[in-house]
Amino acid sequence: MGLFGFSQDLGIDLGTANTLVYLKDKGVIVREPSAVAKNNQTGEILAVGNEARKMIGRTPAYITVIRPMKDGVIADYETTAQMMKYYIQKALKTRSSFASKPNIMVCVPSGITMVEERAVIDATKQAGAKEAFPIAEPFAAAIGAGLPVWEPTGSMIVDIGGGTTEVAILSMGGIVTSQSIRVAGDEMDESIIQHVRKKYNLMIGERTAEEVKMELSGAGSIQGNDEMDIRGRDLLTGLPKTITVHSEEIINVVKDTVDTIIETIINTLEKTPPELASDIMERGIVLTGGGALLKNLDTVISERTEMPVFIAEEPLDCVVIGTGKSLENIHHFRAQPNVASRAKME
Repeated sequence: MGLFGFSQDLGIDLGTANTLVYLKDKGVIVREPSAVAKNNQTGEILAVGNEARKMIGRTPAYITVIRPMKDGVIADYETTAQMMKYYIQKALKTRSSFASKPNIMVCVPSGITMVEERAVIDATKQAGAKEAFPIAEPFAAAIGAGLPVWEPTGSMIVDIGGGTTEVAILSMGGIVTSQSIRVAGDEMDESIIQHVRKKYNLMIGERTAEEVKMELSGAGSIQGNDEMDIRGRDLLTGLPKTITVHSEEIINVVKDTVDTIIETIINTLEKTPPELASDIMERGIVLTGGGALLKNLDTVISERTEMPVFIAEEPLDCVVIGTGKSLENIHHFRAQPNVASRAKME
């Protein structure tokens, strides 16, 4: 049951795109978008998660759908706290004893500042946590992917989320070297929106861009040229319009983002101690996060780094699973000076 003896301790992956909650002994029990629908006039929260996401681009002027997380950090403090409170209550609704507050392990990007980290901790406590402990996102992803992070051997994780890409080399329960960039899935969505606007004079929303990315985008050259009809508003006439886009052009649109991610992987490898580099040559690079599902990405990274690359078994859940599993060692996260050293558990 862990140090505190509670079966309601939670691990939370507070992501830019999605929030996942892990309940000890139950696994992942909440998986919803990080979105909140708010009444601008009264400040009332109208919907959270899936219900709020359905409203994106479809609300009257007095309702705004907010994504309170941006680039892996809190952009809207109060809304984030309210969103977390909703997810915590949803996760624990089956528990008969919500009288005692849960202890919560929450993941944060490895490149986060102390001010940003404090905001995450404070928001978690405001949302209902007894104690809140941050854990570095790539470290949690590595645990969730089943890498031998406690052993004196090098492991490399690349976690490509919505707002950030985290690249880290781990050994003996700690992060040896890491790099966190605020370039990931959202950047690809924005590139698609701008491309369609510039080339076709068509305005599309975030949801449409994400669907195009998931359906057509990829890395490198992909056999075949799939196509997809998308609808939006014609910027010249103001009327609804349908166009057809092809995978080849969408791959070119996201190419800059993919190249930036690969450059970050190469830069991190260049800073890796030789002994650990040889371990990684042998064991390979593991990809997690939604970006790991980008077609052909593992092959392109392998070609550029000349190393084997593997996609984790459950790439979308690795971070929250690792965060949840770390609850067993929650006492090691007390009184640590920074998030990187917090990753060092006995």
